[in-house]
Amino acid sequence: MWSYIIPIVTLIAGAVGGFFIGVYYLRKQLEKMQNDPEMIQKMAKQMGYNLNKQQMQKAQHMMKNQAHNQRPGRGRR
Repeated sequence: MWSYIIPIVTLIAGAVGGFFIGVYYLRKQLEKMQNDPEMIQKMAKQMGYNLNKQQMQKAQHMMKNQAHNQRPGRGRR
């Protein structure tokens, strides 16, 4: 019986832990991107867009506003 329970519990714990680590990593990357226009430009090129200077400034402004509007520990509603 324990040979079935332990792997299932381990799998669930690993999935939950991996999810939270992934969310933390993604948030840190987005914070870095706000301050580094080269990273925004690189991401846009990977998605097939070429941003001019005005579009770059608008993207940075939108990212900064989004970071300030979200309260830590609370999700979107």
